[in-house]
Amino acid sequence: MSLLLSHAELMPPAPGEHVHPSLALANSAGRQDDPKEGDLLRTPERATQWMIERNLAAPDVELYDYCSNRLREFRRAVRGVLGVAATGASPDEQAIAAINDAMRQIPSVTLLAWDGQRGFHGRQKYAETQAVEHALSTIAADVLNLVTGDAAAMLTQCAAPSCGRFMLRTHARRQWCSTRCGDRVRAARAYAKKTSRTLP
Repeated sequence: MSLLLSHAELMPPAPGEHVHPSLALANSAGRQDDPKEGDLLRTPERATQWMIERNLAAPDVELYDYCSNRLREFRRAVRGVLGVAATGASPDEQAIAAINDAMRQIPSVTLLAWDGQRGFHGRQKYAETQAVEHALSTIAADVLNLVTGDAAAMLTQCAAPSCGRFMLRTHARRQWCSTRCGDRVRAARAYAKKTSRTLP
């Protein structure tokens, strides 16, 4: 992995990402003005790391191009559904179908496990070749819970231009996914105001 971190990697998680893996997946694309550099899934290695960090895959899983491509394609569907839920626009039937197809993937079984650090804990068990299917079905179930539950009323997109990250609005006046986006908007407004004053 490059030692130079992209903007998306430096951004803190948007409100709600820790609870909803569907928000984390939607936001893994980074900012709209930096789609390639900010993409946390742009290589199989990065996609593998992203899944492991969110407990969507076992630590020894290794994704290949086909699997990381599927994850990125599924992200489009998730963003489509969350966008509809956040704005009230008309839904894309293909995005809904992709979510439902993912929920039909091979289910996993939770087994009892123990280790010296964590003690007793549940461990997801599924065929090694089905790591992506497990992740997709978990995220799809979360999409369903998010857009049909109480949190749906809090779902919105960051109001900073070119950001586009989804978040749960933690209070009514919240507009931005992070203080960084808020600072950027305020700085742009101040600059525009200053420039308009100096124009003849």
